[in-house]
Amino acid sequence: MKETGRKAQFDIAEAEAQAWHALLDWRRGNAPAALAAAPSAAQGAASLFALYGPLLEAQTIAVAHLAQSLDGRIACAGGASRWLSGEADLLHTHRMRALADAVVVGARTVLHDDPLLTVRRCDGDHPVRVVIDPERRLDVRHRVFSDGGATLQVVASERARPGERFGAAELVPLPCDEAGIDPHAIRAALAARGLRRILIEGGGVTISRFLAARALDRLQLTIAPVLLGSGRPSLTLAEIAEPHHGLRPRIRRVTLGEDVMFECVFDG
Repeated sequence: MKETGRKAQFDIAEAEAQAWHALLDWRRGNAPAALAAAPSAAQGAASLFALYGPLLEAQTIAVAHLAQSLDGRIACAGGASRWLSGEADLLHTHRMRALADAVVVGARTVLHDDPLLTVRRCDGDHPVRVVIDPERRLDVRHRVFSDGGATLQVVASERARPGERFGAAELVPLPCDEAGIDPHAIRAALAARGLRRILIEGGGVTISRFLAARALDRLQLTIAPVLLGSGRPSLTLAEIAEPHHGLRPRIRRVTLGEDVMFECVFDG
């Protein structure tokens, strides 16, 4: 019986691996072959197509992802956030990176976490890293600027010279006002570079700005079964007077190990 159980687990893992590589083929432009593989995906493998298919079907899409506690915190007061969610959500995050053209973060995320933003927990290509840093507060020693990978740094127009680079990063100057750089302008600048499938990973302030500007197509909130009691909030939007004034997107729920992800789908 044990051998039978191990074989079943191996078969499921093999089917999931085949489904994932079919999704990567789709990401790289070979959609017919990927879709032909979809019907053969069994059990958990079929759910990969259900989860990631909408990202690949869209010609242009912006998806944000955050992991938070049950009480809506994404980090402790000092900034510590590793690892709030479990292995399944971390794998999901890396899969999202592998399917995206670009992964976007704000300057504060780079300052506190110094992330690589590369694909390491699954097969797939690294996305272009995009750092929103209007005031150019960051140091060139951060890994996204020094590891040689493809990085764009979005800065205020008056803080960049034509053709200027920052470490390994190409500077993308955009108009900036008191509210910062318009998320729609960021999306347009990335699309002009062929970067149309965008993953916004953090932090809460950056994602809140994209959400407030109606510049998100989907928002993924992974809820970890932990109470922090204090710390940095997940999302912060303008104050409303009545609950019915709040956003009410379509929702789908995905179980990721012990975590639950709520994907919010914004129509129009």
